[in-house]
Amino acid sequence: MAVTDKTADPAPAAAGTSRRPRRRRTFGGRTLAFWYFVGPFLLGLLIFTYIPVGWSAYLSLFDARNTVTPTSDDFVGFDNYVTMLGNEDFRRSLITFTVFAAIIVPITFASSLGLALAVNKVRIMRAFFRSVFFLPFACSYVVASLVWKMSIFAGVRYGMANTVLGWFGIENIPWLFGNDPPWFWLVIATLRLWIQCGFYMILFIAALQQIPEHLYEAAYMDGAKPGWQTFWHITLPHLRASSVAVLMLVLIAAYQAFDEFWNLLPNSGNVPYARTPLIYLFHTSLGTSQDLGRGSAGALILALLIAIVTLFQGKLLGFGKPEGR
Repeated sequence: MAVTDKTADPAPAAAGTSRRPRRRRTFGGRTLAFWYFVGPFLLGLLIFTYIPVGWSAYLSLFDARNTVTPTSDDFVGFDNYVTMLGNEDFRRSLITFTVFAAIIVPITFASSLGLALAVNKVRIMRAFFRSVFFLPFACSYVVASLVWKMSIFAGVRYGMANTVLGWFGIENIPWLFGNDPPWFWLVIATLRLWIQCGFYMILFIAALQQIPEHLYEAAYMDGAKPGWQTFWHITLPHLRASSVAVLMLVLIAAYQAFDEFWNLLPNSGNVPYARTPLIYLFHTSLGTSQDLGRGSAGALILALLIAIVTLFQGKLLGFGKPEGR
């Protein structure tokens, strides 16, 4: 009597048939997993970004003083935009920070790229140096501003900067209490560089590690010398996307400067010689006048200016082009 082997492999499937993969459960043509992960983010973006921006655009068309729910009788159209563009203080803040951005953006870019190239070449304790330069980014602008103001650039003899200058017989400098000469820009620029450079350095390091090593080997075989030649013809072209992203982020951050000016400069940063657009809009919207209509119009003008400058910069630098070309 034959004994059937139950452990034998099952019979092969009939010719012409194949096992179809099990279909995932879908909802509205999208996988449920997609909505589980993206849904909370989209909800937060809608509640905390799109709705406030839309309401700000709505308020900008009304004479909304001391209220966020104006009536139809308060409708003024585009008068708030005309008023803000005709305001000398607001225009001066935009011009001042356009110049500030034109200075701080290339300095931050060059410093971050230089740090990334140096750290990426280190063979010992590379993670340590990356952490050391990145840690300032975790520091609050408020805390850093107080350290800069009270310890390093204090306008008295016990500040570190004035102590060092005193060793060379130089008198104390009131770093933050005058605009002739404008020493306060040195304080603000060094604070911003100290906080930002580490973050952008990490972005550049990530891009540098994606460049194939065989490109450098081929360049050396063709007679290229390590240093400027390989950097200009190999490294920099392959950092196109990262470079444009860093420049855009630094530019937007420059126009959105608020914390360091508020905490470093007298009168909560509301000084004519270094008033940021956000500080001016803060005092317009939440100051004594409580003019939310004009403040909203100014905020949208600032957002439009940032968008235009950012798009122009991306177009000029070839945003979206393949790296290495």
